[in-house]
Amino acid sequence: MQSFRSEIENPLVEKDILELERKIRLFNEGKIDEERFRSLRLARGIYGQRQLGVQMIRIKLPYGKVTSEQLHRIADVSDEYSRGRLHITTRQDIQIHHVSLDRTPELWAQLEKDDITLREACGNAVRNVTASETAGIDPKEPFDVTPYAHATFQFFLRNPICQEMGRKFKMSFSATEEDTALSFIHDLGFIAKTKIVEGKEVKGFKVLLAGGLGSQPRHADVIYDFLEADLLIPTIEGVLRVFDRYGERAKRAKARLKFLVKDLGVEAFLELVAEERAALAYKTYPIDTTDFEQDSVFETNEVPSVVIEDEEAYQNWKATNVFKQKQDGLYAVGIKVLLGDFYTDKARLLADLIKKYAANELRFTLRQNILIRHVREEFLPFFYSELQKLGFADAGYNSLNDITACPGTDTCNLGIASSTGIAAELERVLKAEYPQYVNNKDITIKISGCMNACGQHNMAHIGFQGMSVKVGKLLAPALQVLVGGGVLGDGSGRFSDKLVKIPSKRGPESLRVLLNDFESNKQEAEDFLNYYDRQGKSYFYDLLKELSDTTNLTEDDFIDWGHNKNYVKAIGVGECAGVVIDLVATLLFESEEKLENASEALSSQQWSDSIYHAYAAMVNTAKALLTAEGAKTNTQAGIITNFDELFVANKKIELSSSFAELIYQINENEPTEAFAKRYLEEASSFYKTIDAYRKVAVES
Repeated sequence: MQSFRSEIENPLVEKDILELERKIRLFNEGKIDEERFRSLRLARGIYGQRQLGVQMIRIKLPYGKVTSEQLHRIADVSDEYSRGRLHITTRQDIQIHHVSLDRTPELWAQLEKDDITLREACGNAVRNVTASETAGIDPKEPFDVTPYAHATFQFFLRNPICQEMGRKFKMSFSATEEDTALSFIHDLGFIAKTKIVEGKEVKGFKVLLAGGLGSQPRHADVIYDFLEADLLIPTIEGVLRVFDRYGERAKRAKARLKFLVKDLGVEAFLELVAEERAALAYKTYPIDTTDFEQDSVFETNEVPSVVIEDEEAYQNWKATNVFKQKQDGLYAVGIKVLLGDFYTDKARLLADLIKKYAANELRFTLRQNILIRHVREEFLPFFYSELQKLGFADAGYNSLNDITACPGTDTCNLGIASSTGIAAELERVLKAEYPQYVNNKDITIKISGCMNACGQHNMAHIGFQGMSVKVGKLLAPALQVLVGGGVLGDGSGRFSDKLVKIPSKRGPESLRVLLNDFESNKQEAEDFLNYYDRQGKSYFYDLLKELSDTTNLTEDDFIDWGHNKNYVKAIGVGECAGVVIDLVATLLFESEEKLENASEALSSQQWSDSIYHAYAAMVNTAKALLTAEGAKTNTQAGIITNFDELFVANKKIELSSSFAELIYQINENEPTEAFAKRYLEEASSFYKTIDAYRKVAVES
């Protein structure tokens, strides 16, 4: 790989990119362990895909917002380094595929020219902070959550407390009690609230903790009915510090926050969060919202003349895809994006459209769609006409016809069966056979290619999970059918019941059975969830069980949707968590890097950051010796306890106190300059002691 040099003005960003380039070079030269390198690249948004030798790049877009300039930049990067396809994720990111690893530093540098990052888009870090796409324009919202989501993104990006956690961490901000950002399935979910305090209206949030999907979904717990907005950042930091210290690290399947909270209990977990308060640099953190309160600016007031040829289609589009904003005279326009995939030619035309005729902003949505904001009423016919040309004027935005699906076996290592193929077929069936559902927003269909639920199948009214079924000596692609999930609002939701496993090619028929039965047997004004509850799980099992019979499969049943050859189950190594295999020498090398980071932060007068880097260096150093001994290193707290038992108590390592007393000073001291200096000196001394011990042990 040719040496790459960045031209980025931000020195932190430039350092990141040059460090990535250096580590790729060292990896190619065989000087970095493959598993450790995986952890580094994941934290830079670089994710292995099903096809060998190429990478998926996840572009981190806080709350899904992009400008015309940013969308042009993303399109240019996709054309130059990928294949021109853009995929919208259920976390409001953009993914591009088939990228050469060696070119990723250059790709990242190009994105940063328009303030777009890859940092922490994957890996065991704070993932993209999501929010209701209608935040800031919703007539029902108590206030705009956008500046709070943005402040959360900014505060924790590159923050040392959340760079190497045991697992990923997800947060969302919902604009209203409708909870469109799905707070109940997040590690931390926030719903906008206001409260009258001493005669004044105060902004705050209902806060939910430790939700999640995956193979073992867990409904988040409400920990605050009202948390004042100034306490948002300190509360998040406290939760992250506890998760970093006590969260599982060895067993990937048990490493999410939901398992830690389940084991400790909510009350005990919050007690640990309270103990972190002294270590926080900010006890309160007021968030400046003024940059988000500016009036929309439009490039032109001239309304282009258009002729609407099909008035009925136009009115139908307005009814399903256009929404009145809280700002007088302005509307939001929803674009239904099939499977979340669109191409760079359309992206550029869309970018030009919003810059000239809207207010230069759109948002990618959690349902893999696009929302154009700030469209003046008189411009709606023109937008309809232009979106028609792009194939972006299909009715049914956020309706039953608007199916959510992960990439599945198209690119993902963990995909078991095609999710995109069955999603496309189900949308075809709905459009052709159930036109009455084009604006039905009471039923959702979601599809995942495996149990990890990236397509959120197990919280849908009707969900499908990719599986396989053995028939004699052959394997056929299959779908598990789930029914009965949904968003209830204000932080409440429900998970779907698993019903039957059917061959994938019977997926469309299962949908027909469910919808036909609903049409025939629902009571007046009864919605789908009430209908499901009234009939009961067994009723729906009996309704679908005939489709699970595998004694009568045809040749076509062994070919997955979107394929023309017999199904082969091929599951690679998943990288969702970035789990790594630690080597002692690599761990000690990383400890040196953490001490360097602590020293740099100290020089920059970032006392809190310096202290946490020093803390992480000591934990890492202790972990190195424990790893050499084959001892448990599941959690940071466990590392501290085990190090005392195996090395300090028996005088193998001579310290002036116990290791716990040394390291837990972090919780007993304010993050002052004096403490930061002393703590770094003690961390450096500890490292030298361990390094010397290790060298003697190796030589002997």
